[in-house]
Amino acid sequence: MAPERGQASLELLGALPAVLLVGAVVLQLLALGYSAALAGSAAEAGALAAAGGGDARGAARAAVPGWSRAGMRVTSLPGHVSVRLRPPSPLTVVRRTLEVHASAEVEKP
Repeated sequence: MAPERGQASLELLGALPAVLLVGAVVLQLLALGYSAALAGSAAEAGALAAAGGGDARGAARAAVPGWSRAGMRVTSLPGHVSVRLRPPSPLTVVRRTLEVHASAEVEKP
């Protein structure tokens, strides 16, 4: 029984990189989903502001937290607002690759 001592520690150490990788992927997917929800809310806020005669781009930017404004692009046409948002990521390659898109339309009465 003595030669098997510490076996569980070695197995845990060997599995740790896989567990960390799965955790990082799950966190990135959560950030992607949250960014998609933010983009949708921003597009809706911008379209509602445009319908009321306000600044659609300003309303869309004001609808998201400060950290997400840096990677945000807002396009505004009469009655239509489109928002593109890059989700946060610790990896530059992932940050440059991923982008969520949302749009909203409103008709003026």
